[in-house]
Amino acid sequence: MSILSIILLVPVAVIALLLILAMFMKKTHYVRREITINAPVRKVFEFIKLLKNQDKFNKWARTDPDRNWTYKGTDGTKGFMIAWSGNKSAGEGEKEIMELIENKRVATQIRFVRPMKISADVIMETRSLSPDETSLALINTGTMPYPMNLFIPMAEKKYPADMDESLQLLKKILEQPVPGI
Repeated sequence: MSILSIILLVPVAVIALLLILAMFMKKTHYVRREITINAPVRKVFEFIKLLKNQDKFNKWARTDPDRNWTYKGTDGTKGFMIAWSGNKSAGEGEKEIMELIENKRVATQIRFVRPMKISADVIMETRSLSPDETSLALINTGTMPYPMNLFIPMAEKKYPADMDESLQLLKKILEQPVPGI
């Protein structure tokens, strides 16, 4: 076998192996992160239910400050949609409020157009721990079709740190004292 044949066969064999491996890998991902915020549950919920607030704390929403935003509906209500188009890092997509349970849950669906067509559910759940303390869970879950499911292990490894960073920034914002009070 010539060196040229080996050079051509190795990448083909690696790709074939990855495609075979993807057939046996899970197709769903689920990542949950939690933080305690020293603020009343109502204050936390009123802030997180507004998708326009996401660019203040969400690491992924902050990747391109110059992206173009469009809005449909009334923010903080079921059916409100925020769409964006940005640089290579931000990509293009939309996020829609699918469910709101007052002071408990904001469920959204995020649909990416580029860099790849994929969707996921992003859920934020609040729970009052005391009058001035709230537990906030951030959940990212979804299905990746074959062969995109090859990326699930990488996503499940990267998402927690990104989600923690977002939650820490959100905590900082919500725990700031209100001037004049």
